Formats: sequence, structure tokens, C-alpha cells
Amino acid sequence: MSTHQKIETSNAPQALGPYSQAVKADNLVFVSGQLPLDLSSGKLLEGTIAEMTLKVIDHLEAILKSSGSSLDKVVRCDVFLTDLKNFKEMNEAYATRFNSSIPPARQTVQVSALPLNSPIEISCIGLA
Repeated sequence: MSTHQKIETSNAPQALGPYSQAVKADNLVFVSGQLPLDLSSGKLLEGTIAEMTLKVIDHLEAILKSSGSSLDKVVRCDVFLTDLKNFKEMNEAYATRFNSSIPPARQTVQVSALPLNSPIEISCIGLA
């Protein structure tokens, strides 16, 4: 029988709608898309796409840690960019944090818009 639980942490932005920061189901953790939000102000981080990418990964890591997981246990990431011209810079920053011997499977897609006019959003699935 499958079990699942809601995962929450104050070390990442709270959900902007009717969804969970993450859900742990059996041995998997499904982390909702994260934006480059500053936790103290609740506003989008201003800076380069590399800085925004690292902030998003910080949020993913905080949520994973609260579930008992870690970046090293991520098996899949989904990256959403509003402009694929940012791919190279995002990818270089991403590679500094997802640098295990088995990097996660990933897709990167361009979308027309993201919440709060963010230029990037990343979600992931990890092992619990």
C-alpha cells in the first residue's frame, strides 16, 4: 500500500497556490517548481540567470533536506526558461550544484511565461 506525506519547510518559499512544496510518496520525493525568490522579501531575486539558477537550487535543496533527501539523490529535473538564450548560463550554474557521478535526467523547455514573471523555474524528483 502506497503512502504519501506533505513536505514543508520555512527554508524555501511557501506554495503560491493550492499545492505542496513537495510530496514524499514511498521512496520518492516530488518537489514542486521553485522560483528564484528572496525569502526575506518574498520578491524575485534580481541578478543574472546564473544567480537565479543557484537560488532556485538552494530552494530545491532545502525542501529535499526537509524530506530526508538531498541533491545527490535527485533523479530528474525539469527546467523552464522564458528565453532559451539563457540556456548556456543556466546550464553552467546548474552543473556546479548537480555534479554527482550520476547527474539527474533532465529536460529544459522554453515557456511563454512563469509565475511572478520569473525567467526560470525548476522542479525535481528525488529518492527519499
